[in-house]
Amino acid sequence: MRREKDISEQRKSESINVTLWGGPSRSSEEGSVMGLEPRGWRIQANCTEQLKEIKEESERKAKPNDIDKRIVYEAYKKVKANGGSAGIDNVKMGAFEKNLKGNLYRLWNRMSSGSYFPKPVKLVEIPKSNGGKRPLGIPTIEDRIAQMAVVMQIQPHIEPYFHKDSYGYRPNRSAHDAVAKARERCWRYAWVLDMDISKFFDTIDHGLLMTAIKKHVREKWILLYISRWITAPYVKVDGEQVERDEGVPQGSVIGPLLANLFLHYVFDKWMTIKHPSILFERYADDTICHCKTREEAERLQLSIRARMDQCRLKLNEEKTKIVYCKTGKRKQDYPIIMFDFLGFTFRPRRALDKKSGVSFTSFLPAISKKSAQRIRDEIKSWNLYRLQQFKLSVIATMKNPIISGWVNYYGKFGRTELRKVMDYLNKTLARWARKKFKGLKHGRNRSIYWLATVAHENRALFYHWRKGFVPYQRSCQKG
Repeated sequence: MRREKDISEQRKSESINVTLWGGPSRSSEEGSVMGLEPRGWRIQANCTEQLKEIKEESERKAKPNDIDKRIVYEAYKKVKANGGSAGIDNVKMGAFEKNLKGNLYRLWNRMSSGSYFPKPVKLVEIPKSNGGKRPLGIPTIEDRIAQMAVVMQIQPHIEPYFHKDSYGYRPNRSAHDAVAKARERCWRYAWVLDMDISKFFDTIDHGLLMTAIKKHVREKWILLYISRWITAPYVKVDGEQVERDEGVPQGSVIGPLLANLFLHYVFDKWMTIKHPSILFERYADDTICHCKTREEAERLQLSIRARMDQCRLKLNEEKTKIVYCKTGKRKQDYPIIMFDFLGFTFRPRRALDKKSGVSFTSFLPAISKKSAQRIRDEIKSWNLYRLQQFKLSVIATMKNPIISGWVNYYGKFGRTELRKVMDYLNKTLARWARKKFKGLKHGRNRSIYWLATVAHENRALFYHWRKGFVPYQRSCQKG
């Protein structure tokens, strides 16, 4: 009876990743325990393992594509962690997980047999700051898992080939790294070519892309599925289906890796051969090149334009520009002395020498006007003055995850400019207080003083307060 009870408990403790693929697995701790089991139990366990190996071997031989089931399960976990909305089938993660074992097995089975075909991609258009719209392609959850499984297979092999100054969508690299490197090089080089590729993701040539992929991928099933993903049609909100013969969907799991690989050959590798002395930072299709002279920047622009034409891309002539990195020591007259890169504006700014205490003009990044306005617009859309039923602590809990993202990203460079945005947030909170408390109703300064007092007593309440962006108590009168 005790043996039966132990076996029952063992079966209950099997995790989801074990039941998915039809066999028990043992942790290192379980392995040490198994060494102390009675001999009969070891024989039973060995038989189970042998049967499992025979079953898996027969399945592998029956499938033309050798895909490890564990990869599909790990891909599912990554897709779940990333979040995201439903695709064209309107199946959300919760619904997918109701039959997780069956759904993952069917996906693995179809991918292994070659019968996997992705569903059309749901097309959503996101408004841009310039009034235009950015197309965003949303695959189904099943297709995202399939793409993630392929990314997990090929990214470790492709990653070592990428250029050291390519920062986008790569492990252990960030937008902050790219901005910091651009800042350093703007101090060293007086001229910048700020280049912009027109509709890059939408105009990637499929033939050239597959040529680049085949340099690194030998598995035919991976090449087959990548080809199917990049040609899967879009479906608009009104139901219209749009066939695709170029481009990679923004919003897909595999899109960033494919786009990076494409630009690696179109730009990065080409630059190291044709312009080895010119340094650059590239984050996806956002690129900054550093030149010693204006003439060098002009020649580079002509050369890059020809290269883009050769690779069936187009420079956005309106946004591509040559910039003079003006400082206190660089006094040349030139009309363009600023550029935007990854949400930051680089331009001449006053700085303080920490050793001497003397101020000077440097060329520095800080949150851009577009980014600052986007944050203000979102704060305004919260309509905090209507949330009078909530305590301030509840509002902090609701909004801190968003505020922390802003502060952690834009607070890295140019905190003075970010303070202006955080002051707007503090004023919005003060407006909430005037609506919440009758004693503050007609006193703007009084409400800001009250908020500053709260911040002084409980700095940890709001994330931006913890980072020093508190209301200015000294500038407010109590009455």
